[in-house]
Amino acid sequence: MKEFSTEVRVLMAFLLSMGVMVVWGVFFAPKPQPKPAQPAVTTAKAPEPAPAAAIQAAPATPTPAPSAAPPKAAEQEKTIVIDNDLYRVELTNRGGLVRSWQLRKYVDDAKPPKILDVVHAEVARQVGWPLWICLLDLDDPELETSINTALYVVTPEDSPRAPGEVTFAWSDGRVAVTKRLTFEHNYVADIETSVTLDGKPLAHAVAWRSGFGDQTVYNAPDNVMVFYRLDAKLQTLAVKKLELLDKAIGAYRHDGTVDYAGIQDRYFAAAFMPRRAPLSLWRWKVEAEVEREGSKHKIPVAEMAAGSTAPGPQALRLFVGPKDRGVLASLNPPMTELVDFGWFGFVAEPLFLFLKWIHQYIPNYGWAIAAMTFAINMILFPLKVKSFHSMQKMQKVAPEVKAIQEKYKKYSMRDPRKQEMNKEVMAVYSREGINPMGGCWPMLLQMPIWIALYQMLLVTIELRHAPWMWIRDLSSKDPYYILPILMAATMYWMQKMTPMTTTDPAQQRMMQLMPVMMGGMFIIFPVSSGLVLYILTSNVVGMAQQWYLNKTLPVPVKARAREGKK
Repeated sequence: MKEFSTEVRVLMAFLLSMGVMVVWGVFFAPKPQPKPAQPAVTTAKAPEPAPAAAIQAAPATPTPAPSAAPPKAAEQEKTIVIDNDLYRVELTNRGGLVRSWQLRKYVDDAKPPKILDVVHAEVARQVGWPLWICLLDLDDPELETSINTALYVVTPEDSPRAPGEVTFAWSDGRVAVTKRLTFEHNYVADIETSVTLDGKPLAHAVAWRSGFGDQTVYNAPDNVMVFYRLDAKLQTLAVKKLELLDKAIGAYRHDGTVDYAGIQDRYFAAAFMPRRAPLSLWRWKVEAEVEREGSKHKIPVAEMAAGSTAPGPQALRLFVGPKDRGVLASLNPPMTELVDFGWFGFVAEPLFLFLKWIHQYIPNYGWAIAAMTFAINMILFPLKVKSFHSMQKMQKVAPEVKAIQEKYKKYSMRDPRKQEMNKEVMAVYSREGINPMGGCWPMLLQMPIWIALYQMLLVTIELRHAPWMWIRDLSSKDPYYILPILMAATMYWMQKMTPMTTTDPAQQRMMQLMPVMMGGMFIIFPVSSGLVLYILTSNVVGMAQQWYLNKTLPVPVKARAREGKK
């Protein structure tokens, strides 16, 4: 037999080996097992192998579960400042919160005054800063705290000037939070927020915490109120009402949607307004410890939050600014109702519009009040003339009325014969055509104006810190009490110039004490100096009018007392 060459033997061995491998792979090799799926997060625990029946029943292309965002956080705390002519807002990337919100056109009541900051930093360090994220349906205080204290990545890195936009983003691998703030060249900022847990959106709200407003005014916490507009009606809740609604510390949830909601003091407001989804309201009260005059005090603090109850991103607008009717009317929706003129609003509002019209020509509000007072007294002058005629007639018959009163003075007020005295007096007035109330009409018409002016000066920001001569603020008391003293003196001299309609010495003494009582009351219980200026100017104009009436319509000589027939 011919021997095969070495090359042929190698080729035959290779072919034989290949044949053995093919036969073994087809008939004897074990079946391959399915490869297990990899977990979504490398640090998570691998899933248990599913039974064969479950694998066969599973769909060919299963829907993947939502995945969490990759971890994202800043390495150090950073401050971002948004600045323009109206405000200066200081933000921090620790929680994406507000540390300061200054309103450049206004100062506080400190000595010396400083630019007004509506964020109460001393309280915020204890209870939380504005723009705090509240988790609504997830009862996890630790998670909420971590969201609002984490170091966010901020974009852009430099502080933009308004109008501008700032974005804060943070994630720990499971929870992802984004805040986008867009500041306009007015008092409104757009807010967009998003909170997800393992890729699923969470329902949340944006809160204004730590109180609000000018903290340097007297009794500042009691001036702060939560407000909301529901069913075309504005509702306000002071701290005491919040305490009744929420005895335990925690959020009080209001069912239903609101047109707007916020927190305010007397002259400023922070209000959330809807952009796409309707707003719901949460409000609550907390206790904070502050230092006053060297000692610690517990004070109540009103807080509020607004947002949509539906899980998902939030989009709303935030107004932080003065309660100026012009500014509030320009908002959408308008919020002019925040300037509350009270029960006499039908008098106070026209009075305010009249004062603003005068202020266009007289730029100082003190002199504008004096001009308005002069105009009102001149409008009421015809009534004063009629009142003066009535007082002349009453002075003429005063001796006769006194004789009737002397005749019945021995009877007590319960004696039926005392009624006869009233009938005889009224018969004298009827005979002379006298209306006993005729002399009171000017004073009665002035009272609603006084009340309306008091409320107007209390709530209109235009009068806040408005100076006049030695007075720094027409909405607060006269620091030297000069105006109350001058008011009492002019009231006394005007009373001396006016015909006395009563002959009773006790009543005359009471009338003479009235100016002193009024002046003392305004010193003990101070009111706005603008109101006292109005009364003082009214007295001065009234004295000039009375001098004119006394000169042109002299008081007749007292008639001799008529002898009654009865």
